[in-house]
Amino acid sequence: MTPTSGEFRDGAHWLPVRVYYEDTDFTRVVYHANFLRFMERGRSDFIRMAGIDHVFLDGQDDTAFAIARVEIDFKKPARIDDALVVRTVFHAVSGVRLHADQQVLRGDDVLAQAKVTAVCVGPDGRPRKPPPAMVQLLKPWLSGN
Repeated sequence: MTPTSGEFRDGAHWLPVRVYYEDTDFTRVVYHANFLRFMERGRSDFIRMAGIDHVFLDGQDDTAFAIARVEIDFKKPARIDDALVVRTVFHAVSGVRLHADQQVLRGDDVLAQAKVTAVCVGPDGRPRKPPPAMVQLLKPWLSGN
């Protein structure tokens, strides 16, 4: 079943994504870098639905996230008009890092999967521990809990 909007279920966040012409190359196959864009949307929607939107982050001394590492495996192509789902699970907050696993699925087929490490940064761009209020909002959604 494909959800109609981002939702939490089965311990994960699920975000539907439709493949549009702009996401594809000349063969109408999704350009590989666009899988990263789909995953970014999944992480952003997860964080927003957990109560950590941009207004909240601004109120936390302009806290932001930067991606420090992405390890991605491409399994199968996605094509124009495909209905995809991005599945996101955050595992832990450790020091300045947030660790997540993501998959892009078409039905039961895994098209791409990634391990992502995001780093919390301050307005100067330097890594710093996430504000305690943010960690509290994330805590119920971390798979390690």
